[in-house]
Amino acid sequence: MSPSFLLATTLLLPLIGTLFIALTGSRPNLREAVTLVTSLALATVVYSLLQDVLAGARPAVTLIEVVPGLPLALEIEPLGMLFACVASGLWIVNSLYSIGYMRGNHEHKQTRFYVCFAIAISSAMGIAFAGNMFTLFIFYETLTLSTYPLVAHKETEEAKRGARIYLGLLIGTSIGFQMVAIIWTWLAAGTLDFAAGGILRDKVEPTLLPFLLALYMFGIGKAALMPFHRWLPSAMVAPTPVSALLHAVAVVKAGVFTVLKVVIYIFGIDLLAETGASQWLIGVASFTLITASLVALTKDNLKARLAYSTISQLSYIVLGAALATSFGVLGGALHIATHALGKITLFMCAGAIYVATHKTEISDMDGLGRKMPFTYGAFLIGALSIIGLPPFAGVWSKWYLGLGAVDAGMWFVVAIYMVSSLLNIGYLIPVVARGFLKPSAGPVPQSVGAAAAPVKDGIQEAPLLCVLPPCLTAAGCIVLFFYFDAVVALLRPLVQ
Repeated sequence: MSPSFLLATTLLLPLIGTLFIALTGSRPNLREAVTLVTSLALATVVYSLLQDVLAGARPAVTLIEVVPGLPLALEIEPLGMLFACVASGLWIVNSLYSIGYMRGNHEHKQTRFYVCFAIAISSAMGIAFAGNMFTLFIFYETLTLSTYPLVAHKETEEAKRGARIYLGLLIGTSIGFQMVAIIWTWLAAGTLDFAAGGILRDKVEPTLLPFLLALYMFGIGKAALMPFHRWLPSAMVAPTPVSALLHAVAVVKAGVFTVLKVVIYIFGIDLLAETGASQWLIGVASFTLITASLVALTKDNLKARLAYSTISQLSYIVLGAALATSFGVLGGALHIATHALGKITLFMCAGAIYVATHKTEISDMDGLGRKMPFTYGAFLIGALSIIGLPPFAGVWSKWYLGLGAVDAGMWFVVAIYMVSSLLNIGYLIPVVARGFLKPSAGPVPQSVGAAAAPVKDGIQEAPLLCVLPPCLTAAGCIVLFFYFDAVVALLRPLVQ
């Protein structure tokens, strides 16, 4: 099969899976088998395209030409290949986890959950392989709409309110700012195609470039720059597998991925460096990075703390892009992968704790580490990777981001990265320390899941499918530490 056919298949496979998931909704075992088979098939197709991209090929296909010169088109380039590999690979792990969590927690309307999840993954593939800004915008909006039912899944008043904030902020910013920026770009450049070095040189007055960049950056609400960040903690009312989707597999990664695409292929890092158009963004991203970390320190609810951690970590990537240096771009792109592995581990561990104990507040989790050693061990590894300590993958993306700041001559940005890493320690390590070192607050209640593991020698883990996935992604944090150079090799053409 040709690479162009396989490229189109990455969109179709999850949609075909959606149909069969809906048809098998009355038979849970078959429905979940379809989900797993579809996720495995998608990852197989995506990774089969990787060798062609590493060899320098750029497979492309035009789906439809909406108006002359404005096609709905797909094309693979290194950054999109990385995003697709992360999203498709983690969908497999998250599907396994979803089975354990949704069954263990007796969630209702599970068929709708799996259907919307598959549509969201198809949208993520469209974003990853978009050949122009118009195509990316269409799939960006589809991703927002398909994840809205997931955020509102519990159908409580709190869930509905959180989902309204989620939808309102993401749709409002994308239509109010991002669409305006896209139209401006189309009128100025005559094209929305992604091109190496950007498409805006000599097309927009240098004095206007910061304003156009601002429309893009605040219009990409999924990047959660302050003050357009509230949707992310509001969305924590969703089931934990949805939180993992939002924070690691698709949604926020689609945001920072779009930021990098705009910086690299619409503006071009050389143009931004020459004009200083992104200097203001360095300030905004730095403020978001530090402020979100400080807020995380105040949160007792574990998912809320992780949500503000994500807001901070996303600004690492935005800040790397704003530096407009080769190392900054490479570090930001690499952080998409390293943060995805670390943060999905943390959220799945939070969900495993909830399934096993129904505890959500960190202050209620004293001594749980001794009863749930695998869950807390995985949490520790994910936390150390997010902090940026060896031998865990997060150290490399932070290293490249630091080099990007040095290359730009901005030592205060290096200091911001270092202070943020110390704050990472302050809000992540106490979760593990309380779990392993503090005396137990009392007996752990029996899990709400019928398949919960029996208590043996004081051990009471969540069901296997809630514990195995975070252990796998925690192992991935270690493996990626030793093989990060393969990811850098894939990304190097971005800055050549």
